[in-house]
Amino acid sequence: MSYEWLTLAGYFNDFLHAAWLTLQVTLLAFALALVFGLVTAFASASRCRVLQAMASVYIEAIRNTLVLLQIFIVFFGLPSLGLTLDAYTAGVIALGVNVDAYLAEVFRAGIQSVPKGQLEAASILGLARAQIFMEVVLPQAARAVYPAIVNNLIQLLLGTSLLSAIALPELSGTVTVINSRTLLYVQTFTITLIAYLVLSNVL
Repeated sequence: MSYEWLTLAGYFNDFLHAAWLTLQVTLLAFALALVFGLVTAFASASRCRVLQAMASVYIEAIRNTLVLLQIFIVFFGLPSLGLTLDAYTAGVIALGVNVDAYLAEVFRAGIQSVPKGQLEAASILGLARAQIFMEVVLPQAARAVYPAIVNNLIQLLLGTSLLSAIALPELSGTVTVINSRTLLYVQTFTITLIAYLVLSNVL
């Protein structure tokens, strides 16, 4: 038994690199999702019906289709349009776009949870729209949506495992390679499980 664990110890750097890559993709994709999620939320909550319709179609299309299919479209489909991306970039964009649709709904709900009376009072006091958003809406909305945002972050971390389908050497993809070399499935999957638990709790 100790020999099996010693064998896997030789792959420690591979596990470490894969975990670091997984964390990188997670954070970059989440940063992308946060930015575009806010933009999509504002479009969804705007008074312009065209923007509302575009945001609604986009959110429904992303939320009701397979994440793996979206990854394939970005990685395999975009080259046919003349845009070729490496697996790392394609993975970040695909996961970011996917989580963006979920965060947009979270942000919209948070913004709409702020009582309209506070917005009217801030407007009467002479605050500009930017000030109202930054000083009245954003602090209250952030508190309301914080649990949902963290939940989406964890789901994004776990979703990085799908990127092994486009040969990105993240945690799950690396584990598959190590399994094929060592055939130590139980030990390898146990290490992987612990790695995901550690990353999830750190985040």
